[in-house]
Amino acid sequence: MSIVNSIRSQLSPIHPEGFPFIGGFALISLVLFWVWTPLGWLGVLLTAWCAYFFRDPPRVTPVREGLIVSPADGRVSLIANAVPPPELGLSDKPLPRVSVFMSVFDCHVNRTPVTGRIEKIVYRAGKFLNADLDKASEDNERNAFLISTASARIGVVQIAGLIARRIVPFVKEGQTVSAGERIGMIRFGSRVDVYLPEGARPLVAEGQLSLAGETVIADLAFRDTNRTHRVG
Repeated sequence: MSIVNSIRSQLSPIHPEGFPFIGGFALISLVLFWVWTPLGWLGVLLTAWCAYFFRDPPRVTPVREGLIVSPADGRVSLIANAVPPPELGLSDKPLPRVSVFMSVFDCHVNRTPVTGRIEKIVYRAGKFLNADLDKASEDNERNAFLISTASARIGVVQIAGLIARRIVPFVKEGQTVSAGERIGMIRFGSRVDVYLPEGARPLVAEGQLSLAGETVIADLAFRDTNRTHRVG
């Protein structure tokens, strides 16, 4: 393998949603070079960051009945029982919820955690609090998906953060999706909540890093009640 091919294999594709932003940063960089060269180089760095932000690397998704994979890259910020958003019609009782916080350095392409049918997509306008806060689930702008599988219903909620102002869905109601398939994007820092069926036990821990479409966050076919986690 040549050096060029080796470097190319390490670069992730850019999602088309990012092209206008990257082009805008590049144009601003040219103007900044004309104003003052150091400012131009700062613009180049910001353009490179923008391209990095909109990366869309391929993922290898484990496929088996009962597996639920992470819908987002980032840090597992909260694991708790919580009542799902009422617009989903999922449950009026608390369900196990896994929250993944995405910083501005994480990949922001979100993927479906299960294979199933998109029963409902509901957008709600709201505030732009820090997405790492628990109350962001109720107060912030959000886009909620209800996904039905052969044996369960899963809720996935995209939550806009302090910087994010744009939630972009890639799927429609009634569409059938496969586990790990791209379902949307949140621009510039945000969070995704997954509501698991009653009795499901998360296989991840708070503080753990996850990869969208790859990290298994729950297994409905195998209830491991003895699993613990070690930090270090």
